[in-house]
Amino acid sequence: MKTTPAAPIDIDAVRAMWRNYAAAHPTVTRVFDTYEAEQFGDSAEMADDLLALILEGRKRATSSHTPEYRDDGDPFPQIGSHWVSCDGRGEPRAIRRIVELRVAPFMAVDAQFAYDEGEDNRTLESWRREHRRFFDRTCAARGTTFSENDELILERFAVVWPRRFADSP
Repeated sequence: MKTTPAAPIDIDAVRAMWRNYAAAHPTVTRVFDTYEAEQFGDSAEMADDLLALILEGRKRATSSHTPEYRDDGDPFPQIGSHWVSCDGRGEPRAIRRIVELRVAPFMAVDAQFAYDEGEDNRTLESWRREHRRFFDRTCAARGTTFSENDELILERFAVVWPRRFADSP
């Protein structure tokens, strides 16, 4: 698989997308007035592939390695928070809102969560195999090692913008 580094996020385009969303949803954005912008995975290709799953409605969950947040000093996501998902070129394509969140060890992820992540064939077996590869790779790049006992942040989300991709309320 080709692995091209993702381009930097286009902050001006992200701000413009957020302004459009906020104008259409002033009640929601008054309460949740901040957002994060991100790209999925560790390559432009992975960012594009996972974003495509979101836009087609197949992916409504994601997981991240808890130690990465702790090592970087970043706050954990929160229920109700918004994430602007960007493609591998750094362009914003969708806004997601976290609707469910929990922290659990890698091996505690269940078949329903694996299915909701929408990747590969959606089985728990493929989820474990592919996520183990991903976490091994990203931990090695950070100079750490991954353990199946490590905790993950497991989030479910709704796509809220743009309207053509948004989940029903």
